Amino acid sequence: MDPLGARSCFVDVDTLPCWNDEEVGEEVPDSSLCWQEVSDEGIHTPFPYRKDINEKVILWCGDVALLNCTAVVNSSNETLTDKNPVSDSIYRFSGPELQEAMQKLKGCRTGEAKLTKGFNLAARYIIHTVGPKYKSKYRTAAESSLYSCYRNVLQLAKEQAMSSVGLCVISTQKRCYPLEDATHIALRTVRRFLETHGAALEKVVFAVREQEEDTYRRLLPLYFPRSFDEERSSLPNLPQDIGNADGEPIVPERQIRISEKPGGHEEDSEEEDGLGQDLSLIGSHAFARMEGDVDKQRRLALQGQMSGAAQQKQHQRNYNRWLSRARTEDLSDIAALKALYQSGVDSCGRTVIVVVGRNIPVLLIDMEKALLYFIHMMDHIAAKEYVLVYFHTLTGEHNHLDSDFLKNMYDIVDGKYRKNLRALYFVHPTFRSRVSTWFFTTFTVSGLKDKVHQIESLQQLFTVISPEQIEIPPFVLDYDARENGPFFQSHSSFSGL
Repeated sequence: MDPLGARSCFVDVDTLPCWNDEEVGEEVPDSSLCWQEVSDEGIHTPFPYRKDINEKVILWCGDVALLNCTAVVNSSNETLTDKNPVSDSIYRFSGPELQEAMQKLKGCRTGEAKLTKGFNLAARYIIHTVGPKYKSKYRTAAESSLYSCYRNVLQLAKEQAMSSVGLCVISTQKRCYPLEDATHIALRTVRRFLETHGAALEKVVFAVREQEEDTYRRLLPLYFPRSFDEERSSLPNLPQDIGNADGEPIVPERQIRISEKPGGHEEDSEEEDGLGQDLSLIGSHAFARMEGDVDKQRRLALQGQMSGAAQQKQHQRNYNRWLSRARTEDLSDIAALKALYQSGVDSCGRTVIVVVGRNIPVLLIDMEKALLYFIHMMDHIAAKEYVLVYFHTLTGEHNHLDSDFLKNMYDIVDGKYRKNLRALYFVHPTFRSRVSTWFFTTFTVSGLKDKVHQIESLQQLFTVISPEQIEIPPFVLDYDARENGPFFQSHSSFSGL
């Protein structure tokens, strides 16, 4: 079946002109946010002119659903039921089979990407993703989530050996994301991905609407200059934050300071770094002192001979290795469990992280990957104050996290996790869980006991986190209604918290 005669309207991406063939326009107007000064010694741009990359990029004003390519992108909400021009068009042209396939996906978390067939579309696949709702107060979180959308879409395309992808503007207007800010993230993420994985994709099409085209056409030269002259003229107009090597937004709190002059004045007092090792013999490059003799460091740590500063540096290096793995490994199977996710904010404006005990099949999953997923999700969140809500509701023996695993996680994570955790709300505890929690926080870890609050009912939880700010699994709501009666609004506060 060919709905609405759509096949006669499909556009083959191979017939569209690539960005390199687009006529070079006038110089981009000066911006108040200058990336760096241009020195007399030469220009060093983070996005140099690359003809091979430009030939893979297409800017097209039209309906992404009409593109004849390997996959097109659908921007939706977490229940995959959003009504917006992109989704409506994809549903209309793909046919009724898509609706059935979407129900099997069981939703999609913000920043993630999921795959279905294209059905009646010319595209073989549809990649569904969920852009963030934008609030200036939580701009950093929104930027990171939007970056994850584009990155996960491209990564999925690479894993599925797709040759071409049609990208819609993921941040829909109803989610209030400023178009220009969103465009910067989209363009630089695609640019960085093509720099690293260019061989995996032949075409990336930015499918825009008329109201979006001018912004994309104006900003594309910043990240995809079509000549050396355009590269030079675009440089002063790059924003201050151009992301890291993958295009991911940089959060100042997450940056690790590395001495530019090892052995210089500020490091003189720690010349040997507590390791009995003359740093001047290692080398003068800033990265030369990142690693010493790892085996020696571990031996000294076990013997209690390593200084506090040296132990802290070694711990930071270890955490960074875990973080690096977390950002590169495929953790989609862990994410699909919906055992850990970000919700809203509590009454003090702190980010709420939810852990659902019953959704953790401890005996069936790779717990190391679970730890990687925790680090991947929490690294930027833990940079500021946050609270954890753990639903112990109806957990079984196979859902209980081993105390050794919890201790290992507690030891691995960065110090900011412990410092910025303001409260851990343990919902629907049992006698056994109370005893285990007391023992763990008393004898296994330190500094956590005073932050743990046992919550008997959702009524108590709602005094510190409003119902609108926390996503609660249906089975938890049902259980609480049976045990504690239906929820009623109360203006009293839970003084124990």
